[in-house]
Amino acid sequence: MNSFFEPFKDSFIFKILLFIVMFFYSILIQAQVDKKTNLYKTLKSKDSIIFENAFNKCNIQKLSPMISENFEFYHDTGGIQNKKQFLETIKKNICSYPDNFTRELIEASLEVFPMKNNGNLYGAIQNGKHTFQEKQDGKLKTVGIADFTHLWILKDNQWKLKRVLSFNHKPYSE
Repeated sequence: MNSFFEPFKDSFIFKILLFIVMFFYSILIQAQVDKKTNLYKTLKSKDSIIFENAFNKCNIQKLSPMISENFEFYHDTGGIQNKKQFLETIKKNICSYPDNFTRELIEASLEVFPMKNNGNLYGAIQNGKHTFQEKQDGKLKTVGIADFTHLWILKDNQWKLKRVLSFNHKPYSE
């Protein structure tokens, strides 16, 4: 009895398609770390601390040490900022209106990808989506949604946020 693949064994297109499928499968099975790993939990915690201190509580003193000195922030509507500009923007735009804005992570969207050099962990990429709330008529209302990508660097056993891409900002709709 002939194999199912026998008629396709000489097909160049079949071989190309099989290669593409196997390539993407290999990427998917190795890429993201499991949500139960220490790396995932650590970076989820760091994400929470960053936004709790920056957006929700305006605690710049706790935020600043978590950010790399050569930090870069790329925002699809706000442009590019370094660490100093980023912290000043938070003070000016968020801290001027205390308890008026919050940010919430969409937990199911969070992904973490380790970055290694010769098998040694030196950083990680964190992707996800988050929503933004604004106080309207005395109540917080979800007004926006966006994607983010963070590059975290591990140096001297400390995680520092080095690069941020904040993009795809749009009004929130359920």
